[in-house]
Amino acid sequence: MKKLLWIFWLILTFAVAGYYGYKMTLSEDKTELLIGDATHGHFQIEMACETCHTDAFGGQEVIQNACTNCHQQELNDAHDSHPMKKFTDPRNADLLEIIDARYCVSCHTEHQEEQTHAMGVTLPDDYCYHCHEAVGDERESHKDLPFDSCATSGCHNYHDNKALYESFLVKNSGGEWLKKLDEINTNRPAASAAAFEKGAAYKKAKDMELTPAMSTLFAQKMAAHPDINAHWENTAHEKVGVTCGGCHLTEASTGDVQSLAAGWIEKPSVEQCQSCHAKETEGFLASKHGMKLAQGYIATISDMSPEHSGLSFSELKLDSQHGCNSCHSAHSFDTDTAATDACLSCHTDEHSQNFVTSPHAQLKDKVLEGSLAAASQVTCATCHLPRVKEKKAGTEVVRIEHNQNLNLRPNEKMIRSVCLDCHNLEFSIDALADKELIKNNFNGKPEQHIESIDWALDRVKK
Repeated sequence: MKKLLWIFWLILTFAVAGYYGYKMTLSEDKTELLIGDATHGHFQIEMACETCHTDAFGGQEVIQNACTNCHQQELNDAHDSHPMKKFTDPRNADLLEIIDARYCVSCHTEHQEEQTHAMGVTLPDDYCYHCHEAVGDERESHKDLPFDSCATSGCHNYHDNKALYESFLVKNSGGEWLKKLDEINTNRPAASAAAFEKGAAYKKAKDMELTPAMSTLFAQKMAAHPDINAHWENTAHEKVGVTCGGCHLTEASTGDVQSLAAGWIEKPSVEQCQSCHAKETEGFLASKHGMKLAQGYIATISDMSPEHSGLSFSELKLDSQHGCNSCHSAHSFDTDTAATDACLSCHTDEHSQNFVTSPHAQLKDKVLEGSLAAASQVTCATCHLPRVKEKKAGTEVVRIEHNQNLNLRPNEKMIRSVCLDCHNLEFSIDALADKELIKNNFNGKPEQHIESIDWALDRVKK
C-alpha cells in the first residue's frame, strides 16, 4: 500500500510539473500562472510573460532591464528627475535601505492590484517622506503639507517634472488665460510633408516600375472598385505617386497578371504602412493601441480589438480591427475623420463623449464653417496626438506623434506639448487638476487654484 501511494504521488508530481511546464513554455494561454492582475499600463501584455520575465531564473537586474527596454527613452525625454545615478552615491546608502530607488520594481510592483495606486505605484502615497522629511523646515510654504499630497496635480511628478520645475513656473507665470488667435496659430505649425521616412521603401512604393502586367492588374482593380479609386485620387498618396502596388504588392512582386494577383495583399497590415511611415508606426506600437503587436503578443493585427480593454467602448466597435486603418480608413486617409470621429466611434467615457459640446469642439465647427483658420481648431488629436518638432537630415520638420499615451499620464505632460499653445501656465495647471472639468471636457473654468506658481514667485522675491 505504501509503495502504491509513492507511485501515485510520483505520477501526480510529474503530471502537475508537466502541465505547468507546458503552460510556461508552449502554451499561449498563461492565465493560470498569473499571481495577480496586471496594472492598467500592462494589462494588454499580461499573457506575454517573456516581455518582462526574459529569464525564468533572473533576479532584479533582469526585471530592471525589461523595464528600461520599454521606458528608457521616455525617461530620457522627460529628463528624469530621479535617475538611477542619483541613488548610486554611497552617501545615500541609508535611504536605499528603506526604498531601493535604483530599481523600478521598488515602487512599481506588478500584479499587486490591491495595493496599486495612480501611475502604477505600489508604495503608500507618502513615500516622498523618506528622503524629504525636512522639506517643511526648508520651505515655509510646505510646512503644514501632508506627505501624501506631494504628487497632487500641479505639484511634483517623480520622473517627469519638466512643466513643474520652479524655474519653469516662474518663467511662464502671468498672461491671459486664453492667448490671442495669432499667437495660437504661430504656436501650432502644420505638420511637414517631409516628416515621414523617405527611405528605400518609400522610393519603392513611389517609383515602382509599372510592368505591363502591373498596369493591367491595377486597371482591373480600379474598374472593379471605382469608389475606392475615387477616394485614392484625393489623397496624399496619389499626389506623390504611390500607386496600388505601393501597399498591395511586396517588393518582390513580379510575373504575369495571374502571378501578381496571387500575391496581392488584400488587407495591407501595419508592416506596409511602416515601410514609409516609420516614425508614425513607432509611436503607434508604443501606444495602448499597438503595444500588443509591438511585443509580439499576437500573430495578426486583426486579433487586436477594443474588447481586450477594460475601459469603456462602444459595443458596436468591440470586435473591430485595431490598426492604422482603424483611424485612417483605407484609401481615403481622411485626417479630419481620424482626428475626432474615429476616436468618438470607439471611446464612450465621459471625457470623450462630452467633446462634442465642449468649447474646443465649437472651434472645430467654426473651422468647418470657414470662419476660423484651420490651425486654431481643437480635436481629440490636438491634445492626444500633438505635433512634434524635430531635426531630420539637418532640416526641422513637424510630425504627428502617434503614441496617444505619451503625454497622458501624468497629465501635466500635456502642459508643454499642448496646453501652452493656447493657454497660460496657471490655467493649464488648474484645469488639469480639476477632475470634474476633465470629465466634462473643459466646459467651463477650473473651480480650484493650485498654488505652485504662487509659491515659486514668493521664493524668488525672498
